[in-house]
Amino acid sequence: MGGVLGKNESPSSPKASIPETKLEAKITEAMLRRETEGSSIRSFDSLVLKFPKIDENLRKCKVIFQEFDEDSNGAIDPQELKHAFNKLEINFTDEEISDLFEACDINEDMGIEFSEFIVLLCLVYLLKDDPSALHAKSRMGLPNLEVTFETLVDAFVFLDKNKDGYVSRNEMVQAINETISGERSSGRIAMRRFEEMDWDKNGMVNFKEFLFAFTHWVGIEDNEDEEGEE
Repeated sequence: MGGVLGKNESPSSPKASIPETKLEAKITEAMLRRETEGSSIRSFDSLVLKFPKIDENLRKCKVIFQEFDEDSNGAIDPQELKHAFNKLEINFTDEEISDLFEACDINEDMGIEFSEFIVLLCLVYLLKDDPSALHAKSRMGLPNLEVTFETLVDAFVFLDKNKDGYVSRNEMVQAINETISGERSSGRIAMRRFEEMDWDKNGMVNFKEFLFAFTHWVGIEDNEDEEGEE
């Protein structure tokens, strides 16, 4: 799983804040630019209240996913992803597309499943700050998609209290405590949420890790499993 550290590095390592790939460096740079604008979210509870609407809008991506899954095998392979970017007129280089594919193919089976596709689209949204981005989003035919992705970015900015591009355990505790003041369980809630996000267990959560956790929180993965059983 991606992340900002190698498996053997500790959060106190000098390399702790250095991303592993060019893509992760670009994601962090884009997030740092966005964080200068601040967040409209004032509490974790207010974010939770947005979950149903976010879930509804993200599921509308299914149409796009199925369009790009040319062989209808339930996953988008590297070649299909390149075709998708061409159709959307997203001007990423082959190297950038390959990096993006690798970053989102969490189970490393050379296929982007639906929940991974949502993360990929949101990363594209964050990274694309040139005029072609708006055209690409309009080609998707999902008018609420940009608003939904901006809410996800806004949520990360809310959690990242020191605005360094990563969310730490202490920042997660602070965010939860702002919502649940005085409850002894708030620390445990924060730790559970943080552990769900910190997939590589390096003590710091980047935007990609946050997105994967978020798809789980709103139930994308659970519903996908149910659809597969039908």
